[in-house]
Amino acid sequence: MEPAQGESKRDCWTVAFGNAYNQEERVVCAGYDNGDIKLFDLRTMSLRWETNIKNGVCSVEFDRKDVNMNKLVATSLEGKFHVFDMRTQHPTKGFASVSEKAHKSTIWQVRHLPQNRDVFMTSGGAGSLHLWKYEYPAQRSKKDSEGAEMGVAGSVGLLQNVTLSTQPISSLDWSPDKKGLCVCGAFDQTVRVLIVTKLNKV
Repeated sequence: MEPAQGESKRDCWTVAFGNAYNQEERVVCAGYDNGDIKLFDLRTMSLRWETNIKNGVCSVEFDRKDVNMNKLVATSLEGKFHVFDMRTQHPTKGFASVSEKAHKSTIWQVRHLPQNRDVFMTSGGAGSLHLWKYEYPAQRSKKDSEGAEMGVAGSVGLLQNVTLSTQPISSLDWSPDKKGLCVCGAFDQTVRVLIVTKLNKV
């Protein structure tokens, strides 16, 4: 998948699978150095949606790969992340989103908690981890003035944050078996195994 002839080629920094709720449906979301986010439908081999968050996209992840598209989080170079509600696509406005200025530096990665898809962790260039929870709005969609369905963005709240290193935390993953167990790698040549407690109460 590459730009058509004559179009400028940008660096693709991150990709994620999603919408794999049956044997046929698949999408790939890609984030680029100029802030472009593109959603490719693999079944039709076409571009389904695109937007620009005005800053290099470091990480994208769906809250679940194997369900109907629900939410997508994209993180950027300047410490901001965007949560897109992927359930309702408006013909012209695309997907509703909420953004949050999280870290004072690059957000290298986002990872959703396997046991609760509304909780996710972001890792920052200043060596910090931030734990977030997404709250859904009362109604996830509404009709615009012309009767077309459009999504309604929810809100994001910070649950906890911790600074572990003086160097960027560039990689993070959750255990699929033990709730709250995670591992992260940083530019200080250290791998840290962490446990996040009280996740049953969020």
